[in-house]
This record gives sequence, structure tokens and C-alpha cells, in this order.
Amino acid sequence: MTKQAQNGTVVEMTEGVTNEGFQEDEEQETENVGRQEEQGVPSLVLSPNGEESAYTQIKPYAGMPKEVLLLYSNQARYRLPREILFWLFILSTLALVALTITVIAMSPRCLHWWQASAVYQIYPRSFKDSDNNGVGDLKGIREKLDHFEYLNIKAIWISPFYKSPMKDFGYDVEDFRDIDPLFGTMQDFDDLLSSMHDKGLKLIMDYIPNHTSDTHRWFQLSRNRTSGYEDFYIWTDCPGAIPPNNWVSIFGNSSWTYDEVRGQCYLHQFLKEQPDLNFRNPSVRKEMTDVIRFWLDKGVDGFRMDAVKHMLEAKHLRDEPQVDPNQPPETVDSEFELHHDYTTSQLGLHDILRDWRVEMDEYSREPGRYRFMVTESYDYEEVHKTMMYYGTEHVRESDFPFNFYLIDLPNRLSGEGVFDLVNLWMTNMPRGKWPNWVVGNHDKPRISSSAGPEYTRVINMLLLTLPGTPTTYYGEEIGMQNVNVTEIQDPFGKFNPNASRDPQRSPMQWNGDEYAGFSKNKTWLPIHPNYTTVNVEFQKSESGSVLQQYRALSLLRAQELALHRGWMCFLWRDRDVFAFVRELDGLSRAFLVVLNFGGPAVTDLSDVPELPAELTVRMGTGGREGQRLLKSRIDTRPGEGLVLEYSSHRRLHPGHASSCYVSEKACYLAALDILYKC
Repeated sequence: MTKQAQNGTVVEMTEGVTNEGFQEDEEQETENVGRQEEQGVPSLVLSPNGEESAYTQIKPYAGMPKEVLLLYSNQARYRLPREILFWLFILSTLALVALTITVIAMSPRCLHWWQASAVYQIYPRSFKDSDNNGVGDLKGIREKLDHFEYLNIKAIWISPFYKSPMKDFGYDVEDFRDIDPLFGTMQDFDDLLSSMHDKGLKLIMDYIPNHTSDTHRWFQLSRNRTSGYEDFYIWTDCPGAIPPNNWVSIFGNSSWTYDEVRGQCYLHQFLKEQPDLNFRNPSVRKEMTDVIRFWLDKGVDGFRMDAVKHMLEAKHLRDEPQVDPNQPPETVDSEFELHHDYTTSQLGLHDILRDWRVEMDEYSREPGRYRFMVTESYDYEEVHKTMMYYGTEHVRESDFPFNFYLIDLPNRLSGEGVFDLVNLWMTNMPRGKWPNWVVGNHDKPRISSSAGPEYTRVINMLLLTLPGTPTTYYGEEIGMQNVNVTEIQDPFGKFNPNASRDPQRSPMQWNGDEYAGFSKNKTWLPIHPNYTTVNVEFQKSESGSVLQQYRALSLLRAQELALHRGWMCFLWRDRDVFAFVRELDGLSRAFLVVLNFGGPAVTDLSDVPELPAELTVRMGTGGREGQRLLKSRIDTRPGEGLVLEYSSHRRLHPGHASSCYVSEKACYLAALDILYKC
């Protein structure tokens, strides 16, 4: 069948369509093929029956049909390279997947934010006053967030700011879900938290589980025997308002107070305005767990659990044994005159804390939002009780309990004394757990006053070079000292003026202006007279100041793998000097830290073959950076600290296992610049 096109071209319709405008007719095609054969040009031959198509051609050509392409693609010279490339791709992919799995499996766990940074404690009444009423507040903290970036600090613990009648400056909570107007509003808190997170800072709140204020709604309901609240607190009969036993308060005198409304005595291990909650009551546990959830839902990054050892008491209410059996019982009125066998660390305490750990772990499932938990418990010589807060090998509890033993450093001010305090924690800490170090807080005298300002720098160097997490109480980074207080504010100080905590709670010294830049009006506690030079602004501009040294140490700790996650090996101790090494397997660079807590000394370490003959001062409390010292003659002055850098592939810990510690072992692979499990 044919059809005449408008342009005169004839199109013939067959089984297929042949457009003669683009193809030669069969006759012309035949002539061309014949001509090509005569000239030696290869031709294409197709079997007439179409059952077995086979093209023959010397070599491929551009625009060849599919049949020709398939024919040549099966030839060995084309097939083999293609298959080789294919299998190389498969093997490379498998190798890459295997390498990725191996790297993941062999990589040590990344350090959490609370391990990578020092923790900075803020006492909110004394940090920064934004409304000039003489008392610090949340807006004031927000104004000073750049200070933490300057110090390279990522974790901030803020002491209580809950709604409170302030009988114990916030540790007597009237409402766990509200902010005291003295510190601001809930919106101020939300703004502070948001600003902190924008800067990569983490907020740790104080959580006070043991007691509430006597103005708390729960206590008012309980004293009136309201259904469901009768047993929210520890009540007992006490005829004639006589205490049922000899238990004494932390603040002194009996821990029992008679309530005329209920006609019974209630227990308070702190002030009488701080009645103890009854944690044997499931409803109390639920309410306090809901408080944790409330703040975690807001985005809080962790909690410092206050006074946890007091949370449970023995139900039998027996008298506690006296430290001095011959002391007349009626004269016992302080906590150190009794053995607290029935009011602290009772069976069931750790079950409560582990339940809270589970709650916090649920919130930690969000990527990058690990929720931190630290417990506070002064156990003094019973260090084994403190270590129980780490949990067990199979059941987690706090990430670490606060280590308060270095607070005793002023009473042990020598190389051997400091070694004993550090070694006490390291030898008792469960294997693989993370240590921490504290030299001061809102309850203890400032270390610059108790140890002496000449030791401020070396103590900061100790904190920031030991393994684990250091905690810095506000003002320690500039060497603030206790202030003389004539009008006592502290309730504990009113009971015992010699134990007042006011001196260490004076306002932060920001600059040399009146009231030290803390406020523009009279402050709630006096400013220390040395504020004109011991302040942030002055020390930022003063080369080699306490503040600049603290910042340099903080940066060094973050930069050097050996310092923030390597081995620590005790190397030397005597009357004057305490020295230890920080090293990491696979990393040639290591550090010898030499700290002088006594008199002028020359330390000879020539008997330590793992150390090279010469070492370089990387950082010193009195300068000397870049100096090269012989290991046989390392000289230090009183209160001087040196971080000495050296290069060696010989490690100390294999030959000194009994004096070396590491929490999370890792090795460094220089070829790939990675850490791996070893």
C-alpha cells in the first residue's frame, strides 16, 4: 500500500514503516552493498528467515544497531574489563561497608558534655543582679553567658531558684514548679535556658528531694490530715511535745518539732521550716518523679540531687548511738555527736535514685540531649557509701557522686597530702567509672582563703589536669576569697556563728566599679575589699592573671586527648611535690604535671626510664613557658605548678599498673587520626 505525500515523496507501508525520504530504496541499497564489497568495506548480513540473526563486521562503529552492540559486548576483550570493573566496584563497596562497621565497632564512646567540660556552679543570689535590688537573678545570669564561652565551659549548675520563703535561701521549696519572684519569672527561666542552648551551654538544676518548705501545699494538707496527704511527711506521736528520740538536725538541736494543728511531731533533718518528705509513701515518690519530668520537659539538661542520703529514715525511730557514749544525752545537739545509723543511707535509698535514673534515661533517647545526674552526699570517712551512688555494673545510678574530699586539701597541704586525697577517690572508685573533683561550694569556705591565695593557681591546675570532671564554684576562676560578714544571714550561722556560710557567698566581682559590677545598689552580702583587682575585667587584661591561667588550662584540657581521656599515673610525691603523668596509647605526646604544695623543691626523676632526659614547659603558674628542664632537676617554688610536655612512645602504665588509672580506655591511630578501642 502506498500513499502520495504532499511533497511528492512516496511512503510505502509494510510490516514496518520505511520513510524513503531518509533511506535508499532497495535497489540503491543493493548497489551500495555490492560497491562496498568490491572496495573491501565490510557489510552487514542478516539471515533471511530472521530466526538466527548474526552480524559480521571487523570492528564496531558509531551508530551500530543493538544487535551489533550485543554481539560485540559478549566478546572477551569487551566483557572481561566490564566484569573486572563490576567486581572491583562490588568489592570496594563491601570493603567500605566493612571498614565503616569496623571503625564504628572499634571506636570508643564519645565523651558526654559533662565529661568534656568543667562544671561551673552559680549561686544565683550572688552572680549578677539585673534589676539592682542587691540580689542576683536569672536575667543577670543570662547577661553573663559570654563569660562561660570565654572560659570554655559548657556545663552550668545553678543553685535553687524555686519559689521559697527563703528560710534556707531556696533549699526550702514552697513550689517545685515555680520560680521565686526574687529571681524572676518562668519566662525569665525559659529565656535563660533558650539562650544557653543557643550558645551550646547545658543547664544543671538543683533538685531537692528530701524536704519541702512548711509553707508547701503538701505540708498544709498533711498537717490537716487531708485524705491522701496524711502520710506525705514523717509524723509521730510525742506526748508533751517531747521529741520521740535523740535525732538531731544538721543545723543543730532536735530534728523533731511539735505541730499544734496536727497534734504530732514532724521530722526535719534540716531547719524546722524544712519538714522531711516520707519517701516510703508511693504517692510522694510519684509526685517527686513528676517534678523531674516537669523540668525535663522544659529542656533542663540534668540535676544535682541534693542531700540524698537523708531521704529515708528507719521506721523504728530508735535512738542513734552517741559518738561519745559517756556524753550526757541531754547535751547532744549537733550532727557530729551521733552515729547516723538510722537517719542516713537507709535500705531502699538507691532503688529510688535508680528509678529516677531510668526516667532521665528515657529523656536521654533524644540525640544529643543526654540528661545528667549527680548526687550530693557528704559521707566523710565512709567513702564506700559515696561510691555506691555510681550504681553497679548492671544498674546505673548517678553519673558520678560529688567528690568532696579535696575540700579537705587546706588541712593536708603537702605533696603527700594531696596525693592521699586524690588516691582515696581513685582507688575506691568502681572500675570504668568517671571521677570528679571539687574544692569549694556554697557550703564550704573558699579555697583561696582556706589554703591561701598563693596556692590558688596550683589548685586550679590540679583540678584541670586530673582525669575526670572538675567543678568550679563561681569566683574560683579569679581567686575570690571569703568576705568578712558582720550581720549574719545564714540560718546555720545563726546557730553557730563559726560555721556561717555567708563568707563564701559574697557577690561575684565583675569589675572595679562600685559594688564590683554585680549591682548598682547595696548588695545582700558585702563585697570583698580586694574587688578592685580581683575581678573579671581587670584579670582579662592582666597577662598571666589567675583568670587567664584558668582559661588557658581549660582550653588545653579540651585540646589534648591525653589530658581529657588518657591514663593518669602517679609518679612522685613527697612533703612538697605531687607529680603525675597523663598519657594516651598511640599518642607520642604526653604530659608530666608537677605541683608544689610545700616549700622550694628540686625533683629528681632520673630513675624513671619512660621519661626523656629533657622536657618542655607547656604551661606554668609563674610563666616559664617554653623552658626546657632536665628530668633530673625539676625546680619548683611554693604554690607553683608546671605542665611539662614530652614526646616518647614509651608508656608508663604498662609497667606501673598499680599506680595508673583510666576510666574509658582508648588508643590513638596516628595514620587515620582516630581513636579506637584497645
